[in-house]
Amino acid sequence: MPAPTAEQQRRLEQALNWLEEPGHSLLRLGDADYPQQLLNSPDPPLALFLDGQREQLLRPALAIVGTRHPTPSGLELARQFAEDIVQAGWVVVSGLALGIDGAAHAAALQRGSTWAVLGCGLDQIYPPRHRSLAARIREQGLLISEHAPGEPPLPANFPVRNRIIAGLSEGCLVVEAALRSGSLITARLASEAGREVFALPGPIRSLQAQGCHQLIQQGAKLVQSLQDILDELPAPAPQPPSPAPLSTPVAESADPLLQALGFEPVGLDSLQQRLGWGTAEVLTQMFQLELQGQVQRLPGERFVRTNAGSQPP
Repeated sequence: MPAPTAEQQRRLEQALNWLEEPGHSLLRLGDADYPQQLLNSPDPPLALFLDGQREQLLRPALAIVGTRHPTPSGLELARQFAEDIVQAGWVVVSGLALGIDGAAHAAALQRGSTWAVLGCGLDQIYPPRHRSLAARIREQGLLISEHAPGEPPLPANFPVRNRIIAGLSEGCLVVEAALRSGSLITARLASEAGREVFALPGPIRSLQAQGCHQLIQQGAKLVQSLQDILDELPAPAPQPPSPAPLSTPVAESADPLLQALGFEPVGLDSLQQRLGWGTAEVLTQMFQLELQGQVQRLPGERFVRTNAGSQPP
């Protein structure tokens, strides 16, 4: 056997050093806590790097996936279903991507726990905008990757990691997806693994709904409420209480940015004029509200408020 190259030796040392840090571990095929769902899926990974609450691997999970370019309605539905699914006893598993994935993770954290499966090393959080979200998941849930620390987020990694999302889950809910969405890959892999596939219908002219409609035509269960999922997958046995959320949405009355934003799309310049704030201050506060699921960023540096986290008086 040839001796390892200098690069291979460096990567090995990097992985070993990473594993020495608190909360980091390596899950190997054959370990007692290797999830049975994943073991019974096609091509289970030989090893997974973990960061967070490893003991949660024995809990049942349900995937929520969707487009990186959701509509405001899609984001709201992702958040609502994530909360309902967690309260019903499942862990929400998704891919930490922008859009539907991020909204589902953030909403699940408000009620319990979530797992994020990455297409890169766990020291290379991608997308970078979700670093704060990943930190919260690490505290309340679990970050998972087949890739060793140091592995960058290469495009080829993401379709492959989707099999892990599908394999960990009892079912897969697709919220919004275009016809060429990576979410359809996850749904297909879930179906091939013998898992239930669920899809939310949408407006017939919406590009973000076409993938879901295709899945429904192919046999996915049309979902309008949590009960539609429970009809196919009875709720799991009650679980011990999850850690309390590290942060909760800012109350509407306490946040001038939410008051200035409203529910119609508003540009950055208009927000600065309404608030008298600088660009950096607006964008910093807006990013926090995005992570909490109360604001969606639109093309052209515009923002729109959602209904999550507050109810009208």
